[in-house]
Order: sequence, then structure tokens, then C-alpha cells
Amino acid sequence: MTNAAIAIDTGDLPFGGGMLALVRPALDLLEPGGVLAVLTRQSHAIDELGTWCKVERHELLEATADQGGATRILLRKGSFGAPRGAIEDNLDLKPHGGRIEAADMLAAVPFAPSADPGTGFAPRGARVEPGGPVYPCTINDLAHAAPPDVAQLYDQAVSAQWNADTDIEWARIKPLPRPLQRALGQVFTFLAENELSALYVPSRFIARLHPHYVETAQFLATQMADEARHIDVFLKRARVGGGGVGISHATTSASLHSLLTLEDFTEAAFLLSVLGEGTFLDLLRYIEMHAPDEVTADIVRRARADETRHVHFGMSHVKHALSHDHTMYARLEAAVRKRSATLAGAGGVPYAVQDSLTILAAGGTDPAAVAKGHSAFRELMEVMHENRVKRLLNAGFSPAQAQTLSDLHTPNFM
Repeated sequence: MTNAAIAIDTGDLPFGGGMLALVRPALDLLEPGGVLAVLTRQSHAIDELGTWCKVERHELLEATADQGGATRILLRKGSFGAPRGAIEDNLDLKPHGGRIEAADMLAAVPFAPSADPGTGFAPRGARVEPGGPVYPCTINDLAHAAPPDVAQLYDQAVSAQWNADTDIEWARIKPLPRPLQRALGQVFTFLAENELSALYVPSRFIARLHPHYVETAQFLATQMADEARHIDVFLKRARVGGGGVGISHATTSASLHSLLTLEDFTEAAFLLSVLGEGTFLDLLRYIEMHAPDEVTADIVRRARADETRHVHFGMSHVKHALSHDHTMYARLEAAVRKRSATLAGAGGVPYAVQDSLTILAAGGTDPAAVAKGHSAFRELMEVMHENRVKRLLNAGFSPAQAQTLSDLHTPNFM
């Protein structure tokens, strides 16, 4: 007698009245060649299941009747059209502290080294029936898609979301002297422009990421939510208190356009998050230090906490890619050099930004204070360079490479 791996009792259910709702899930639990025993009290079940098996490419092995009027039918699962992979069963995630985090999900169902575009939007771990379309995913390997701590970063991002309307005490903002108000408006105009690029650039890669590495797409979605909130709050701050937005310089436009045209995900993460947003951390700290009021300081403090996460992701992504792809060092260096050549002749920091950062640090237009403000701005430029070099060294570049790449970085900061 043939042994069955699984047995089910379909009772009096007719073939067209619910029997298959028990038979098909049971077969799904079997690998091709596995045997299912079906116990039924329907007299026509043998013929009906026999016909169904021929259509579905399964095999009806035998049928035996017992003295109670039931029939035991053995079905062997066929291989035609069988979904790929083992079905996920008996996976029981345990919450800790009342929460189940993305990191718990990843630990339970880890990344594979590569992913098949033919699996479409099937969640990682799902059994995939063949015959679906091939999706236009181009980022299909772990080395270039997902750093090891991406799930933890996503969990942190979800927990750290804040509301630009309810968490910022807008009513506490008082009008500033006009020169200082105009300087502040210009600074926040510049911040908003750069955050727009940080919103648009990641959006270009989400559709290219294989859904198997969904935690990366989820993190990029939180990054975009952060940037959308920053743009909102920066433009509001520019316009509260009698000010307004300032000048958009051609240098800024050219620099940000060069980010938007990047086609490689790792190169984009390197130029945007490691170099650009990394440099922005120093800029935001400078603005917080010289903010004319606590509300402004709170705005940039919150934004800096978000940007720190983005930089962490960029660093982790680039280091992970470098550790698996030794051609990446040359590719990233070439990307920096190409961008620098594209921006050759664009000049230094846009004058309105430089002047506004100077006035902001001075707290006004008193000549003696402006002299100190100018010194503070020059010191900011040195700090930006020093910290870029540190990040590049941390990523694995040599000291000479780090110095050169930092020197080549755009004067637009981002």
C-alpha cells in the first residue's frame, strides 16, 4: 500500500461544493511526487477527482472503500506548474515589548544572494507559481541592494517620524530684523532645493529594486517621507515672520541636476547620502548653532536627526557593496570625478548662500559681528572637508583617495 505524507477528511463535501478548498491547500504543502490521502463520503469523488487530476497534471494512484461507506483516494502531486520553493508553514514570530519589527521579519526570512525578476511582487518566502511576467527590476543582487542593517534602519525611521504641524511651535516665532530674516529665508530656500533632490533621487530607484529586498525600498520610502517633511517645514520657516524664499542659483541647479541623472543605485547612494547628506549634517549643525530662535534650532535639529539616518544607510550600503565588488572603488571615484568635471567652472559656494550663512552666524549686520560670522563660515567649510575625509576613510578609501575625492566634491555641499 502506498504511504501518504498528508491525509485529509473531506466528509460529505461534493467535488464542486468545497472539496477542492481542502484538497488544493493540502497538495500545496507537498513537493512534487508527494502523496495525499483524501477521505470522502461522496460516491462520485473518484471519477471527479480523476478527471481533475488529468487536467491539473496530478495522478490518482488508487481508491479503496471501507465498511463505513467512506472512500480513501490517494493522489500524487505532479510537477507541472508546481510553485517554486517550499511553502512557509509553522513560522511563528514572537513580539518583544509588544512589537514585531522589520528586523524580526528579516531574521525569520533572510535575504537571498540574488533574486529572480520573474517572482514579481511575491513577498520574500512566498511560494511562487510559474508563468508570471518578468518584472523590470535591475537591482537584483544582495551586494548592491541591501546593506546588513537596513531592517534596523527602517525600524528606527518608523519610530522617529515627527509631524511638521504639531511638533513645531510655530506660534513662538517672532519677527526678526529684516537683513537677518532675509538671510534665514535664503538659507532655508537653499535647504529646500537640496532636499527636493534628496526626495527625487531615491524615488528613481525604488521601482528598480527587486521586491525580495523590500526593506531597502521601505527605508527609501521613509527617507522620502523625511525629505517631504523637511521641504515643507523649511519653506514654512522661510515665510514665517515677514520673510520669504530667496535666490535659486544656477550652481545649485547644475549640482542637483547631476545627482538626478545618476543611473547606478550605489553611485547615487554614495554621492547623495555619503558625500552630500553627510556634508549637510555639518551645515545643519551650523544653522542650529547660530539659529536666531529656539524654534529654528528645533527644526534643523529634527532634520539633522533624520539626515543622520540617511547618511548611515548610505555608508552601510556603500561599505557593503565595496566589500563584495572590488571594482566599486574605481567606479565611485570615477563618478565623483565625472560630476566634478560636469560642474567645472560653476564656481564656489553660491554668493547668496555664503552671505546668508555669514549674516546668520553674525546675528545681524554689525561689521564686527559680520567679521566673526565670516570666520565661522570659513571654519564650516574646513569642518565639512575634514568630516568628508573621515567618512571616506571609514568607507574604505585610502587617505590619498579620501583627500582627493573630498576636494572634488561639489561646492554646493550636496
